[in-house]
Amino acid sequence: MNEQETRKRLHLSGIYRRWFTSGPVLIMTILFLVFVAVFVIGRYYYRSAADNAVQNMYSNSVGQFFVAESDNSSFENAARLYVEGFEDKDVMDVWVIDPSGHVVVSSSGFPVKDQAMPDFDEAMKNGTGSADFRGRNIYGEAINASTHRLMKGDQPLGAVRYVVSMHQTNLQIVRILFALLIVLLAIGLIMIVSGITFIDSIVQPIRQINEVTKRIAGGDLSARMEPQEYHDEISELSENINFMADELSSTDKMKNDFISTVSHEMKTPLTAIKGWAETLQTVGDSDPALMKRGMEVIIDEASRLTGVVEDLLDLSKIVNGRMTLRYEKIDILAELDDTIFVFKDRSMREGIELIYNVPHVPAPAEGDPNRINQVFVNILDNAFKYTEQGGKITVFAEMLPPEGEEEKSTLRVFVEDTGCGISKEELPKVRKKFYKSNISVRGSGIGLAVVDEIVKMHGGTMEIQSEVGVGTCVILSFPVDTVPVENVPLESLADVPEVETETTEVE
Repeated sequence: MNEQETRKRLHLSGIYRRWFTSGPVLIMTILFLVFVAVFVIGRYYYRSAADNAVQNMYSNSVGQFFVAESDNSSFENAARLYVEGFEDKDVMDVWVIDPSGHVVVSSSGFPVKDQAMPDFDEAMKNGTGSADFRGRNIYGEAINASTHRLMKGDQPLGAVRYVVSMHQTNLQIVRILFALLIVLLAIGLIMIVSGITFIDSIVQPIRQINEVTKRIAGGDLSARMEPQEYHDEISELSENINFMADELSSTDKMKNDFISTVSHEMKTPLTAIKGWAETLQTVGDSDPALMKRGMEVIIDEASRLTGVVEDLLDLSKIVNGRMTLRYEKIDILAELDDTIFVFKDRSMREGIELIYNVPHVPAPAEGDPNRINQVFVNILDNAFKYTEQGGKITVFAEMLPPEGEEEKSTLRVFVEDTGCGISKEELPKVRKKFYKSNISVRGSGIGLAVVDEIVKMHGGTMEIQSEVGVGTCVILSFPVDTVPVENVPLESLADVPEVETETTEVE
C-alpha cells in the first residue's frame, strides 16, 4: 500500500471514528439509559401494584367477620367460610393462621407446612397488627405477602395472610423489557445504518475532491469533479473546484500565450536590430542615407523593446505590491495634450483620423506625471493598434462638478475608436494580466492591467465599452481639484458649454 492510499484510509477512518464516537455511542448510551429507566420504573410500578393489592385486601369488616363467626362456631369454621367466600383466589392466595402460627386453611386447598412467615411473627407482636414481606418462599418463588392480626377483645384470634406470587409479574416485566430492547435495538440499528449512509455520502465526495485537487496540484488541469447527487455545501464546493480548475486552465492558457507573445515581441525588435546592425557593419559609411535609415530602425526597435521590458517591470511591481508613485501637483489635461501631440505624427503615418476636443480649463490633481502619461500612451496605443487605415479615433473630455459633500470635481476622458471591437464575452477579461482579445495584434497583453492599477492608485476608475464591428470606448475618470470660476482665465470662458473647447483634426 502506497503512502497516498494509507493517508486516505487514515483520513476516512478518522471521519468514521469521529462520527462513531459522537453519534452512535451517544445514541446507544441514551437508548441504554432509556432501557434502564423503563426497567426501574416498570419494576417499581408492578411491584408497587402487587404491594398495594395485598395490603388493601384487609379491612375492618374482615376482623368483624371473624369475631362474629367465632362466637357462633369455632375459629376453624370461620376461616373456612372466609376462604370459601374469598373472590380473588385467581389473583392471590389467602391463608388463615391461628395464634400458634399454624395455617388453618388456605385458598389453594393444599396444606401449608414449614413456611417461614416473618410478616406473621411481626404482625402478632407490633402495635399496628399488620406487617409485610417481600422475598421468596421455601420453593424459591418470589412472593409479596401481607399479614393482618385478628383480635377478639384483648385476645388474638389469629391472622389473615394474603400472598401474591411475583412470578407472573416478573415474567410480564421481562416480556415488556424484551420488547423494549428489540425496539431500541431496531432504532439504534436504523440510526447507525442511516448514519453510515449519510457519512458515506460525505466521505465519497471528499475522497473524489482529494483525488481531483491532487491531480490539479500535479498539473492536470483537465481534472473535474463529477456532478453531485445532492444540492448542498459539498455540491457547491465541487462546483467551486470545477470553477477554480476552469480559471486555472484559462490562466495557464493566458500565461502560455503571454510567454509566446512576449517572446515574439522581444524577438522581432532584436531580429531587426541585429539585421540592420549587420547591414550597417557591411555597408559602413559608403551609403549615408542607408546608414540614417538603419539607425532610425534600430532606435525605434530599441524603444519598442524598452517598452516591453518596462511593462514587465511594472507588472512585477503590481503583483508584488511594490509600485509607487511620485506625487506632485499636475494638470491632467496638460499631460493629455502632450500625449496627443506625440500621436499626431503616428496618425498621419497610419492614415487614421485623430480628433481631439477637451475643455480649455485646468484639471489640477496630485499625481505622478510619468504614470499619467503612461496611462494615456497605453490607451491611445491600443486604439491605434486595433483601428485600421481610414478609421477614426476621437479623444474628448468633460469636467463634472462636485456632487453632494464631495470637494473634488471629476474629469472624464473618453478615447473612442472605430476598430474591430471586443465581444461581450471577452470584455470582462481584457483587464486581466496577459489577456489579449486579438492575438494577431502585436502587444504583450499586460498594458491594460498596468493602466487599470495606475488609475486606481490615482483614485480614479477605468470603464471599457465595446461592440464588435463598431469600436471601443475607454472612459477614464480622475478626481481633480475644483477650480473656482474667478480663477479661470477669461479667455477660457464661453457661453455654452461653460468652457471653450479646442478641436484638433489630423488626417
